[in-house]
Amino acid sequence: MIFSIIIPTYNEEEYLPVLLDSIKEQDFTDYEVIVADANSEDRTREIAREYGCTVVDGGLPAVGRNNGAKVAKGEILLFLDSDLQLTEDYLGKVLYEFRMERLGIAITQMLPMSNKVEDRLFHDFANYFMIGVENIKPHGAGCYGIIAKKSLHDECGGFDESLTFGEDTDYIERLAKKEPFRVLRNAKISVSTRRLEEEGITTLIQQYGKSTVNDFLGKRTDADELDYNFDHGKEKITSSGLSRFEKGAERINELKETYDESIHKITSARSQIKSMRRNRSKKVVFYCVCGEGMGHAIRTGVIVDRIKDKYDIYIFSSDRAYKYLSSKFDNVYEIGGFNTVYINNKVKNLKTLSDALKKNPANMKVGYDNLYKKAAQLKPDVIITDFEIYSTVVSKLRGIPLISLDNMHIITKAKIDYPKHHLGEMLKAVGVIRTYVVKPKICLITSFFYPKIKPRKNAILFPPIIREDILKLEPKEGNHIIVYQTSRESGELVKKLKALKNEEFIVYGFNKNEIDQNLTYKEFNEDKFYDDLASAKAVICNGGFTFISESIHLKKPIYSVPAIGNFEQTLNGFYVQKLGYGEYHETMDAKRVSAFLKRLPKYQKRLAKVKKTNNDAIVRELIYRIEKYSKLN
Repeated sequence: MIFSIIIPTYNEEEYLPVLLDSIKEQDFTDYEVIVADANSEDRTREIAREYGCTVVDGGLPAVGRNNGAKVAKGEILLFLDSDLQLTEDYLGKVLYEFRMERLGIAITQMLPMSNKVEDRLFHDFANYFMIGVENIKPHGAGCYGIIAKKSLHDECGGFDESLTFGEDTDYIERLAKKEPFRVLRNAKISVSTRRLEEEGITTLIQQYGKSTVNDFLGKRTDADELDYNFDHGKEKITSSGLSRFEKGAERINELKETYDESIHKITSARSQIKSMRRNRSKKVVFYCVCGEGMGHAIRTGVIVDRIKDKYDIYIFSSDRAYKYLSSKFDNVYEIGGFNTVYINNKVKNLKTLSDALKKNPANMKVGYDNLYKKAAQLKPDVIITDFEIYSTVVSKLRGIPLISLDNMHIITKAKIDYPKHHLGEMLKAVGVIRTYVVKPKICLITSFFYPKIKPRKNAILFPPIIREDILKLEPKEGNHIIVYQTSRESGELVKKLKALKNEEFIVYGFNKNEIDQNLTYKEFNEDKFYDDLASAKAVICNGGFTFISESIHLKKPIYSVPAIGNFEQTLNGFYVQKLGYGEYHETMDAKRVSAFLKRLPKYQKRLAKVKKTNNDAIVRELIYRIEKYSKLN
């Protein structure tokens, strides 16, 4: 048996049937239900038996949960309060994420059984807080779905029955020291708002706030300190409690009137915003673009050119991407950005971090002035991000739907293959990606290789986005080789090619016009670049996605030397070789380049089989997503 569902109860005849019905409606069936009842005076035990539950004696919540666990047969224990309701496929989602993440202890997020704005905000805050501190201080805001391995529960001695409050957080903390803990991202549970209604949001914030602060200080909180009672609605009010109540009643009413007035203003403002959005002729779209390299900017240029007549587009970017896009479109704004530092084609992590920390205060100010203020002024319907970090912040702060369109998410969303000695770089890349783009509505991923998308990853894979001018080119084979480097620190690598005296190299990326023996350096000019690329017999590059994709489209064999430490480039180079489109090497070597050039017919034969694509599919999907999510905003 997989799940043992354990529910402590006391006089729960009203709420328990709702929970038990929601359990029976699950598609997943490999479970048992154990009700640990604290001598209820109503029909709670009778109802539990009618539903086929195992009934054991309970007490305070910790006692009931431990008594239930003693008779449990499942390998995983799921502790639920009695006033909950399972959402659709809750058990299946819990099991999948619990096993995939190899957890020992977990909790689920909460959805209030209420349509009140304040209830949603309260529970959203609790969810975000638990996620935010999960790696610092594992924490549980009430027993709203605690999942634990039974073996780990037994090893740690279960819940501490001496605690009258916060026994769930204590339990989570102790088990999390032994095995991994996580707030599950997919499984959410519906929770009753009866305690909010009985005690008020102010009281609950005070109670849980005080207990949480104590938890972080390493102190445990007693229920008497908080006037907290397990028996909802059954406690007797003491004379001192009545006195405090009378003294505070007038103040509470004042707070309530102020709160109601604030809610009314918020609701009215939202209605006005929605009305303004309905009445304007075009939807407003913010397009935020990573400024590092040119790939993000080139891809954005193609997409914006296709949708600019349908929507009011405002573009935000930094560095070279800002200059490129501002030369092509109106309404382009400069924001701060972070660039990876390369020395001799190698990523320097400490230097990159140091530069980012130095620039961050200025970046935040520029980002706020241009991006956040524009969002407040123009009220965009959606934000599209091509791996730009501040767009996530603005999306969350202002509640604007976020759409991700990039090639980076292939690393987190798909079942990729990669050189195993780059595992550390892969894990670092995953961390960066998850930091830059947080919980988009959808990830539209472009790629020249097509691994399977992982289950439940809310992502769609498309062919690379190719510039329209590249799509129109008719490739031919000349005598020169294009060398494309976006990092100026790669100069020493390029100079090694002078050893191949019989070969002609045209070099882009160093912003100069110069001839150095068999190396012809050219400043970037799109028309000249297109002609040179279309007539090249091969290309030499780092692992940049856009240039590799365009070279594959034009059937040009590729010699890839990814920047050391840049996992995304390594992955692209690796798949160039895996698919037979060229070679991937970790160093530039004249002898290897010479050997590569002798094998060109082999790679040309493989490239000839690549099907031509256009950008229509991803443009259609993006428009569909803009329309869909803007209606929800």
